[in-house]
Amino acid sequence: MRKLEWLLVAVLAVLVVSAVAIVVIGPRLGQPSSPSDEPLEPGETETMPARVVEVLEEGVIELDETTARPYQRLVVRVEGGSMAGQEIVVEDGTTNIIGRDRLFEPGDRVFLERAVGPEEDRFYISDVMRIGPLLAVCGLFIALVVLVGRWKGLRSLGGTIFSLAVIFGFILPQIMAGKNPVGVSVVGAILLLSVSTYLTYGVRLKAHAAVLGMVVSLALTGGLAWLFVGWTRLTGMGVEESAFLVMEFGPNIDLRGLVLGGIIIGSLGVLDDVCVGQSSAVFELINANPKMGWFDLFRSSLNIGTDHIAAMVNTLLLAYVGGAMPLMLAFSIYQEPLLRRINREPIAEEIVRTLVGSAGLVLAVPITGFVASLLARGTVPPEKSERPDGQDKEEIQDVG
Repeated sequence: MRKLEWLLVAVLAVLVVSAVAIVVIGPRLGQPSSPSDEPLEPGETETMPARVVEVLEEGVIELDETTARPYQRLVVRVEGGSMAGQEIVVEDGTTNIIGRDRLFEPGDRVFLERAVGPEEDRFYISDVMRIGPLLAVCGLFIALVVLVGRWKGLRSLGGTIFSLAVIFGFILPQIMAGKNPVGVSVVGAILLLSVSTYLTYGVRLKAHAAVLGMVVSLALTGGLAWLFVGWTRLTGMGVEESAFLVMEFGPNIDLRGLVLGGIIIGSLGVLDDVCVGQSSAVFELINANPKMGWFDLFRSSLNIGTDHIAAMVNTLLLAYVGGAMPLMLAFSIYQEPLLRRINREPIAEEIVRTLVGSAGLVLAVPITGFVASLLARGTVPPEKSERPDGQDKEEIQDVG
């Protein structure tokens, strides 16, 4: 058993080293050189941070008898870029459509776009600067996780940061470089799940069982996604972003592969929860009753998993429906038969995404329970398995 433990530790070390190489070094190899400070040519744009200094005018533009939209004329001070320190008068709502929640007040920070023209530049506000509130909510989240979870919560934050680094430092750049989205998503998913799980729960048999269950379940989920995305003939063109990607990267981009990769990445969070929960339950069972055989452990883990999976499938469904709410609302406007509406690619894509992801979660319960039962059973010495009932039990060592 000790040899197996050291082997698993060695595998973890290789994963960590590979992760650092892939995430930190890999993306820099094909990194373009930094942009020059040469003046912009006509047709080019520049994004500059700015602050609203004064509201010169505010009113409503009447489009017809029933429709109106607000507008503002603002003075903004540029805080960065080629025009730092200058004040610009800009109109918001005259050439673009805004709502009441978009109206600005002095002190608001915005992103100002400068579009260089042949004779004069055009300025417009592209977005609100949300960095401050985003940092505040991140700080609140981190404080709560550390306060409640303490050391384990801090380690889980490390796993979360690593996961984001893999997604933005490896998965997305590799897909943009023309690599197969499915292969990149699977490799990245296995990497981030393995490392984040070990960071959170340590190098222990419980973590080993969870990781093995995740890897197998992830592979099966990817296979199901490939089967049903092909069977339903999804093209990946069901959302507006697809047209933009084709414009940027050309027709060679694998939009169907992006759908498959999205299904794989989308199921990771809940898959992690299910596999770790199943593994923890099995090791708690063997601690409570070291006499249990592996089949009894497996059967009990299935009983626990059925309750867990019911809640998780509902969670995944609600998460996907919530994310696609504007899309569903848009399709609900048109009066057409229900089957025709379901058949439309954007809706069909969400159905496949939800059901394939849920199928992967269902499969994760018996897979992780089986692996954890075998590993947990192997941790119990024969003398503890045969001791009489009523004797004080010593907790089974969950080591890796």
